[in-house]
Amino acid sequence: MTALLLALCSSLAYGCADFLGGMGARKAHVLRTVMIAAPASLAVELLLWPFLGASFSAAAVGWGAASGIASAAAFVLLYRTLAIGPMSVLSPVTALVSAVLPVAVGLVQGERLSAAGLVGLPLALVAVVLVSAGSEGPARPSRGALLLAFGAGAAIALQLICLHQAPSDSGLAPLLTGRAVSSAATLTAAGLLYRRLGGERPAYGMSAAAGVLDSLANLLFLLAARSGDLAVVAVITALYPAGTVLLARAVLAERIHRLQLAGLAAAAVAVSLLALT
Repeated sequence: MTALLLALCSSLAYGCADFLGGMGARKAHVLRTVMIAAPASLAVELLLWPFLGASFSAAAVGWGAASGIASAAAFVLLYRTLAIGPMSVLSPVTALVSAVLPVAVGLVQGERLSAAGLVGLPLALVAVVLVSAGSEGPARPSRGALLLAFGAGAAIALQLICLHQAPSDSGLAPLLTGRAVSSAATLTAAGLLYRRLGGERPAYGMSAAAGVLDSLANLLFLLAARSGDLAVVAVITALYPAGTVLLARAVLAERIHRLQLAGLAAAAVAVSLLALT
């Protein structure tokens, strides 16, 4: 039950972070948004360090660094994806892709899916097709946006897998190492591409809030994964588009068509079935 509650809280934090990050990326180049979000995430983890501790073993640092590289890619791909929109379609696609890979890793490592889980996984793939292809008019995502969504999902999955592989007694070490690496990578990329970033000022408040929420989401996921199975925790965390979709409808008035609704419903059922494993 503890792992379930932590994963649900992580899901909520991820959903809010994604919405704010996507909105921020609409106001300026995505790297300008990530330049603020990533250091803000690191600041949160540094503040929590004295309270939660950290053990910087070779394994913790190695897996943390790997998660940081994946995190940097996830930040850029995800915020760019959500900036293109529509959020109500692309966010669920990203979430389902990010859930499938950890489930596969969990199975390889000895975790077992129940009968409900064996039904849920292919249902999730059907949901991806319905959600991504079921709209008409301005709500239809482009092929490029869908590719970005799949890439973002894969990067998120790799980040979560790497965090899960870190030693369970390492405290915040994997998060601190990962965030330091992702911040360095982001700032380096921004420096190299500075002339291409344009002159638009980023949405500082939204970008920083997205980073803070993402950091809290990572922490909650790490705690959940340490107290439960990766496959179960990952798919529950993948519920995060619910928050993003609701915010997109409330703030941006994005429409969801009938076939998309069927896809979202299938996604919800699939994630629920996988959570029963």
